[in-house]
Amino acid sequence: CNLTGWWENDLGSKVQVLKVGSDGIFSGVYHTAVSSAKKPIQPSPLVGSQHLDEDGQCTFGFTVNWKFSDSTAVFVGQCFNGDDGKEVLHTSWLLREKVNTEPNDWKATR
Repeated sequence: CNLTGWWENDLGSKVQVLKVGSDGIFSGVYHTAVSSAKKPIQPSPLVGSQHLDEDGQCTFGFTVNWKFSDSTAVFVGQCFNGDDGKEVLHTSWLLREKVNTEPNDWKATR
């Protein structure tokens, strides 16, 4: 699986992976189409790593530093070779929002 390039999800968010190094490290930009933040959405930087498997169905993860909110998201996933020959990514994510006090910690992660 070659993560380099543009990827789009079902909600219209887009990820651009600039280049995957020989060690699996990569960077890019996340263009989200959805947000609960009050500020306008902005493209946000991401950094990550990919496990380079021989069968091409690699696992990977990346962190997004949202430029328009006080939150950070992490994504983990795997690349699959679909029946139609196209590569497809399946991911899960966690989003951590800033809260004002420790007692509010319970509501900070989605």
